[in-house]
Amino acid sequence: MKTYFVKTPAILTKIYGKYCWSKANTSKNNKEIFLTFDDGPIPEITSWVLQTLEKHGAKATFFCVGHNIAKYPEVFYQILNKNHSIGNHTFYHKNGWKTATSNYLEDVEKCTLEICAHFSQFNKDLLFRPPYGKIKKKQANALLNKGYKIVMWDVLSGDFDQKITQETCYNNIVKNVENGSIIVLHDSQKSFENLQYTLPKILKFFSEKNYVFKSL
Repeated sequence: MKTYFVKTPAILTKIYGKYCWSKANTSKNNKEIFLTFDDGPIPEITSWVLQTLEKHGAKATFFCVGHNIAKYPEVFYQILNKNHSIGNHTFYHKNGWKTATSNYLEDVEKCTLEICAHFSQFNKDLLFRPPYGKIKKKQANALLNKGYKIVMWDVLSGDFDQKITQETCYNNIVKNVENGSIIVLHDSQKSFENLQYTLPKILKFFSEKNYVFKSL
């Protein structure tokens, strides 16, 4: 049974107004979409994503798990070399609801240190996305006070959900995207089957409608 919203309810974006849910206000004259990829970098999968994006001249934002950066730095450098944006997704993919605030903040900082060891420019942006979208108010406020920008989404593809079809994953996106939408996808092993089907199709679909894929 599905336990997540494909299209984020407007009430949530109002209650948690300090988070970034979409970028429609900056896209008044252009048709823009913001693809984001969580949980990488992963060998072969992230590389395939980068090659697919490049075919369409698309830019994206990769919310990376620090532990994966440490394991696969060469894949992380591929993202950087293609001039995509980088975000923090904690070091060990922590669920904020199940983690003490002090431990959660330490894990976030550990990921930032790992990113900065390879990409010092990250200190200027400090994009952060909580794994599963689950973060306590105290955790969020602490990160905001440290200068982090908490990036959520308005369209969740569901590519991680192995109970849905590839076509459903594709339709979750094309039926819900608006100008300025932030879309969540995953460059992870679990999501790869759905991602391989969905990503090329949405890049083609929206490119033909004159949308531009940008990084955050």
